[in-house]
Amino acid sequence: MRDNRDAIDFANEPVGKLFRKMIVPTLISMISMVILNLTDGAFVGHGAGSDALAAVNIAAPIFNLLAGVGIMFGIGSSVVASIHLSRGQTKAANINITQALIGAVGITLVICIAILSNLAGTCRLFGSNEALIPLASSYLKWIALCEPFTMFHMVGVFLVRLDGSPKYAMATSLVGTMLNIFLDWLFIFPFGWGLEGAAIATSISFSIAALMIIGYLVWKPKTLHLYRLRLTKKSMMLTLRNLGYQCRMGFSAMLGEVAVSGVIITGNYVFIHYLGEAGVAAYSAACYCFPVIFMMANAIVQSGQPIVSFAHGINNTKRQDEARRTMLRWACIAGVTISILMFIGAKQITKLFLNASEPAYQLCIDGLPLFGTGILFATLNIEIIGYLQSIEQSTRATIYTLLRGFVTVIPCFIFLPRIIGNQGMWLAIPVAEAITFLIILLTQRKH
Repeated sequence: MRDNRDAIDFANEPVGKLFRKMIVPTLISMISMVILNLTDGAFVGHGAGSDALAAVNIAAPIFNLLAGVGIMFGIGSSVVASIHLSRGQTKAANINITQALIGAVGITLVICIAILSNLAGTCRLFGSNEALIPLASSYLKWIALCEPFTMFHMVGVFLVRLDGSPKYAMATSLVGTMLNIFLDWLFIFPFGWGLEGAAIATSISFSIAALMIIGYLVWKPKTLHLYRLRLTKKSMMLTLRNLGYQCRMGFSAMLGEVAVSGVIITGNYVFIHYLGEAGVAAYSAACYCFPVIFMMANAIVQSGQPIVSFAHGINNTKRQDEARRTMLRWACIAGVTISILMFIGAKQITKLFLNASEPAYQLCIDGLPLFGTGILFATLNIEIIGYLQSIEQSTRATIYTLLRGFVTVIPCFIFLPRIIGNQGMWLAIPVAEAITFLIILLTQRKH
């Protein structure tokens, strides 16, 4: 490692100590995002009503898809840059991270322009009925306008952590979170802007967080920094090739976010079919718990990934295996803890989002403990997939992601309600995660 990266030595520092050094700021960053997600849902649910909460759930899959693009480029570029840095190829690492940021923001611009050109059609595509379209469209419009900034922040935090500054990456998330919470309160309650105010608050907050990332990469990087790309034909072809490889390395991560979108969309259709708008509102409160699960799991993945990829780059299998075991131990602790909290705190969680007078209230209280039974399997699945991404095993990671996101969960949503009634809707995701984990165990034994 170069001297200016000696604050975090990925090559020699003990894995346990190194992991703790990465996980603490990363976990704080993720917890801040969890608090934001829960607070945002609480403000929307109590300040704008259960229909507004349901409208957010209609729009949520769209931004899960965009988050998937960000995570794909973030993980893909981080894996590739880690390997380059482990081999002393700093210029190649800088070129790759610049290409990743440009590629991610460019794709986001195209998607957001398409969304803004047909807001109502987009809402219908993602499961909205006519009653929810005005609310969902107003929310979608403001978020889409500033999503390119959010994308830059999303990819940038991976690169800032890899550059040996996990605390600065944490700071950008904390600033975005605290500002978002304050503006949510200000715009929804004193200003009375309702759901639209929540969208404006999010857009402003994470645009500022993105500017902090830009400032770091331009003025205070340690090793990784933005690189001026050439516009020759050869350079453009090289950029496309590098972006393609980054996308392949991070594709299963994007697929994981797409899978979350698929789960939410499928659930929206199933819950509205059996229980109407109240069912979607109850399910949307549970979906606000999705980020709690995935952010905790992703904090572990993102902390372990640079360690694993660096060890992989220098063929140090002992450090690689030790990092894998550390990630799985933390996954078990996180999964069990969240599951217990959802079981004993279902009523308190529901109160965050819904008023006791609303039909969705009791539905959510009854459903959350069932929903929480699959969290341990979910966190373990995410860690295994993240580890495979880190060692360039993108094909296996993609197969397992397809299993947990589509192949198992959609049939569970379709058939379990028919077999065991309304409880089957809440158990569809836990059963799908458990089946996926069993398949992973059986197929990974030989590896």
